Amino acid sequence: MASDNTEQSDAARPSMSDDEARLHELGYAQELERSMSAFSNFAVSFTIICILSGCMTLYGFGMNTGGPAVMVWGWPIVGLLTLTVGLGMAEVCSSYPTAGGLYYWAAKLAKSNGPAWAWFTGWFNFLGQVAVTAGIDFGLAQFLNAFLDLQFGFAATPGHTVLLFGITLLIHALLNVRGVRVVALLNNISVWWQVAGVAVVVLALAVFPSRHQSAGFVFGHFVNNTGWGSSLYVCLLGVLLAQYTLTGFDASAHMTEETRDAARSGPRGIVNSILISLVAGWILLIGVTFAIQSYDGALGSSTGVPPVQIFLDALGATGGKLLLLIVIGAQFFCGMSSVTANSRMIYAFSRDGALPGSKIWHRISEHTRTPTNAVWLASGGAFLLGLPYLINPTAYAAVTSIAVIGLFIAYVIPIYLRLRQGDDFVAGPWQLGRWSRPVAVVAVTWVAFVTVLFMLPQVSPVTAKSFNYAPIAVLIVLGFAGVWWLVSARNWFTGPRVQGSAAELAAIERDLTGG
Repeated sequence: MASDNTEQSDAARPSMSDDEARLHELGYAQELERSMSAFSNFAVSFTIICILSGCMTLYGFGMNTGGPAVMVWGWPIVGLLTLTVGLGMAEVCSSYPTAGGLYYWAAKLAKSNGPAWAWFTGWFNFLGQVAVTAGIDFGLAQFLNAFLDLQFGFAATPGHTVLLFGITLLIHALLNVRGVRVVALLNNISVWWQVAGVAVVVLALAVFPSRHQSAGFVFGHFVNNTGWGSSLYVCLLGVLLAQYTLTGFDASAHMTEETRDAARSGPRGIVNSILISLVAGWILLIGVTFAIQSYDGALGSSTGVPPVQIFLDALGATGGKLLLLIVIGAQFFCGMSSVTANSRMIYAFSRDGALPGSKIWHRISEHTRTPTNAVWLASGGAFLLGLPYLINPTAYAAVTSIAVIGLFIAYVIPIYLRLRQGDDFVAGPWQLGRWSRPVAVVAVTWVAFVTVLFMLPQVSPVTAKSFNYAPIAVLIVLGFAGVWWLVSARNWFTGPRVQGSAAELAAIERDLTGG
């Protein structure tokens, strides 16, 4: 009977694309609108990586934690190691192009206990996605508050920053519920904004300042304002700037159900977004560091945002504000894309019943065919994660650590499981061939290292206000997911659910399109 249903469905849908056919093979209906091009898919990940966001918002952290030497040399080293993670993910994405991404891959690649692997991968991904959304939009709020302070006297206080943070998340949620076409258009614009923006920032800082730092300073000056006595420890902590910035490229995987030629476009989006960001980000960091006029003055900026003071010192009030607006624009696009990717992960995870209130978060808007409730959960969760800034000035660094830990654990689990599969893995049209194993080994080793590293204290002495609360947030989520799994979920969560036979999938699609 199942084969009869399949034949009837295929006959009824002669125009079914290869993407839709592959999605049916994976067990899902084409509920989301598949209108994104390969460039748009790449644009989502490139926009979320957003070097004008990550590099600039953590630049002050880098100035204190290792200084120019660690920022400038840490970037290419971390970038190449991150590329191995992206390559490993891309190969798996080509085989399983679905919005569930990482947790779906874990379920399919595990030789045993697939549901458990999927469950914990999904929860780490959920934590990382919410944290990276919080980190991006909180950084935007800090830069926006700095501009409003300079232009209108709206003081850069924690309360004002959190207020702007909430408003920013609200705007990004409203844009996302408008539909994927709006988001895709803005993402396409964002790519050129970021590329042109980096060029303008670097050229302006290279041409107009009356003086520049020496090459020895930019490439060799070490600074330790953390209170720790070990230079090696400080250097390791300092690579958080690069590792946090080079995250979010899993967005290309989460958008594959809305992308044409997904088995190739998704992997290329992952890899190309890392490669281009690696090159452009290094140029940006070097350009900004050469333009520093007063190191201590930048760190003591009244706006609380050192790059803003660097812009002002180098170009004056008008030029500095113009560069600040370019950065704010890039950060705005970045936050919007992060909410998009986060909501798709929530939608897919809820489709399989793995989140509390899954029926609510999986709901699709009939008008826009987007998971609107998941958008609101993504934005609301990010806001809650940023609230500790009101009492803890180091909270932003902790949020970025949480993002790195959550995302990269979720990234590497499917790579590890694919490594265990060896020759049993059925590759898609985009694959690494004989490089698959060495790439996977490097990726797994690196992620294990940074997971431990970014849970460690970042400043000394460790007090209530300087404590790195990343381990607490990770343990809360892991503990909740673990207890729920042991008490209940292991009895009913079987991993990614198949929505039905081919005929049933076609019926779901007809209901959505009114056909």
